[in-house]
Amino acid sequence: MAFKKKIKTMRVDTLVGQHSKIVGNILYIGGVHVEGEVEGNLMAEEVDKGFVVVSETGVVKGEIRGPTVIVYGTVNGDVYATGTIELAASAKITGSVYYNLLEMTTGAEVNGSLIHQQSPRDQIENG
Repeated sequence: MAFKKKIKTMRVDTLVGQHSKIVGNILYIGGVHVEGEVEGNLMAEEVDKGFVVVSETGVVKGEIRGPTVIVYGTVNGDVYATGTIELAASAKITGSVYYNLLEMTTGAEVNGSLIHQQSPRDQIENG
């Protein structure tokens, strides 16, 4: 699968382990990999840097905001990807997805709306 190759080349700065649970918001720079559970929002500190990966065992109960979001697991909340969002076949999102570029594999579930938005850089250039 193309997603697996991309993850191997990304630097992960924060890991939420498979048997871990974090309650509260996470502001991140760089990469976040969620294998456990997060009850709170994941928010990039910089609009055009960083990524979030939610693995097949990962669960996020809250919003995800960032430039690149890759989902294999479960998200209960809205997702805002200013760059790219990739949804694997095992992805399950209950909430709306706001995206600039979308890659979705057969089998992925979105129980909400898909809403296209220009990237912040495109909005500035197109004024």
